[in-house]
Amino acid sequence: MDIEVKLTSIHAALAIVAGAISYLLSTGAISALGKNEFLAVLGGLLILYLTGQLSERLFGKEAVGGMKGWLWSGILPFFFVWVLVWVMMYNLL
Repeated sequence: MDIEVKLTSIHAALAIVAGAISYLLSTGAISALGKNEFLAVLGGLLILYLTGQLSERLFGKEAVGGMKGWLWSGILPFFFVWVLVWVMMYNLL
């Protein structure tokens, strides 16, 4: 499998997790933290950063393609899946 496909798959899978966590934080389902959209966004960005670091360690910096490769194969898919899951859960549940 191509490195870009693996990179996109890892980011998309963890974006689903980030979307669910963002939903829980933005609706106040975690009562200790209350209803806090700022923490929801911060949590998603933290997961994105950690996913990028994990990808660089798994595949190597050169194989990922630096910032350009990570932008197109990691950040954009993560962002779209994260927001899609968050909005769908927010509206359906």
